[in-house]
Amino acid sequence: MDLKNALWRKSSRSTNNGGHCVELASAAAGVAVRDSKDPGLACSSTAGRSRG
Repeated sequence: MDLKNALWRKSSRSTNNGGHCVELASAAAGVAVRDSKDPGLACSSTAGRSRG
């Protein structure tokens, strides 16, 4: 999944104290998640792979 042009948004589950911030991005093939402290490291999943 190419995340080069992804539009990241802060998760509603993130804290507001400037610390633990999780960001999400939607993509045609699924969703991506990253830590705002290390934005170069992201993980992604397709809808089919995330179902249990």
